[in-house]
Amino acid sequence: MKKSIYTTLLLVFSGITYACPMCDKQQPKILKGIAHGAGPESNLDYVIVWGMVAFVALTLFYAVKYLVKPKENNDNHIKRTIINFE
Repeated sequence: MKKSIYTTLLLVFSGITYACPMCDKQQPKILKGIAHGAGPESNLDYVIVWGMVAFVALTLFYAVKYLVKPKENNDNHIKRTIINFE
């Protein structure tokens, strides 16, 4: 089972780790070799991308935080209607 998962991950990520030669020519120095498509057209593109990276990282942090410690200890929490069902 582990072998098939590793093989699948390797196949998925091997195709996206390197840019093709045509895309490599269009990218700025910082993105050469790792990004496909046309390069950023202005500095606003970098601001948008880094803003979204920060948003996704923050969302992931809170998702993991509340998954590990949900803090649902109130006696009138909605889950108590199911747990205490008689």
